[in-house]
Amino acid sequence: MTALAGSGARANGDGSTIALPPWCGGSRGRIVDLSHPLTEATPVYPGDPEPRIFTATTVGEDGYNLSHVHLGTQTGTHVDAPFHFRDDGATIDRVPLALTAGPGVVAPVAGKTAGERITLDDLEPHRGRLAPGCIVLFCTGWYRHAGTPAFFEHPYLEAAVGEALLEAGVRTLAIDTLNADFTGGDDFPIHDMFAAAGGLIAENLAGTEALTPGVEPLLLLLPLNLVGCDGAPVRAVAFEPVR
Repeated sequence: MTALAGSGARANGDGSTIALPPWCGGSRGRIVDLSHPLTEATPVYPGDPEPRIFTATTVGEDGYNLSHVHLGTQTGTHVDAPFHFRDDGATIDRVPLALTAGPGVVAPVAGKTAGERITLDDLEPHRGRLAPGCIVLFCTGWYRHAGTPAFFEHPYLEAAVGEALLEAGVRTLAIDTLNADFTGGDDFPIHDMFAAAGGLIAENLAGTEALTPGVEPLLLLLPLNLVGCDGAPVRAVAFEPVR
């Protein structure tokens, strides 16, 4: 396993397996962790609150350990509710949970360079699998730049990709970069169109290279139930069948 640059944490996707219920076929499932570790060094979007984590109580002095955690709603691996870009959009506690879980359509785009667009041509091999209820995950591998300036110079989705997803009935997209849109600009077309459609965007995923090629996983992007908020951190995971 390799460490995430600058994070001091191990790579995600340790291959843990769990038994699945009979309605899943009774086989075993492999868990792949798709989340950045949360530390005070976790990089955030420029201008967002910096994470702070410190000790509140200890066993020695208080009889129990407790930590104080100060985070922005967009810290680490997270999801954006429509309210993030629309005052009349649903807050994260009002987003249907059906948007946070579903069959994954994994779109590998690992050949992209700094600031390069992810285009309709990149989506084309996967368009036949797009359907309402699925979650499209763009895998750039850019999470490996965490802790370096390159992390903020990530690939991003061109507007036509978002339009194609929405036209196919897709309401949840995920990406392993800090932002689905270009970071450093004033335009956020992907966020605007998904917010207008009542959709969900999961950003800053990690460990996507641990996913098994050709396997369609079940993706879970369950947010904290923060009332009235624009988004929330998640522990994003993929479940893959083990035959």
